[in-house]
Amino acid sequence: MQEKKHPLELEVQFADPRLESLLPEATLRTWVESALLGPAELTIRFVDAAEGQALNLAYRGKDYATNVLTFAYNEDEDLAEDDPVKADIVLCTDVLQREADEQKKTVEEHTAHLVVHGVLHAQGWDHDNDDDAEEMEQFERDIMEVLGFPDPYAD
Repeated sequence: MQEKKHPLELEVQFADPRLESLLPEATLRTWVESALLGPAELTIRFVDAAEGQALNLAYRGKDYATNVLTFAYNEDEDLAEDDPVKADIVLCTDVLQREADEQKKTVEEHTAHLVVHGVLHAQGWDHDNDDDAEEMEQFERDIMEVLGFPDPYAD
C-alpha cells in the first residue's frame, strides 16, 4: 500500500508443493510489499495439514491446523527505522483450499489476504480486541482493494 518500496528479503518455501505453480514468487512478493511499512526479512512457507497442526500445537498449544501462523522474531524489540522486521509466515495449503471453497473465493484471492494478514502480524498488528481488529481489518481491506481483490471480510 505504501508508494515507497521498502527493502525486502523474501524466501518462499513450498514444503507442500500443491500451490507452487499457482503462486509464483513474483506474485507473493507483490502481496508482501503491499503490506510492508518498513524493511523486512521474511520467509513464507506453505505446509500440509500435518505440519500446520504440529506447528500450531507446539507454538500455540492448539491441536489443529490453522490457515496462517506468523512467527515474528523481533516484535518486542525497539527497531530503528532501517532495521528489518524478521518473521516466518506459515500458510497451511489444506486449510487455505478448504476455506477458499467454503467462502466461495479463489485460492489466489484467499492466499493474498492471508499473506497480507501475516505480513501485518509480522509488523506488530493484531486483532486481540475489537478496536484493534477493526483497524487491522480496514487496513487489510484497503490493501486488498489496491491489489485488485474484493473485501476479504464481505459475506
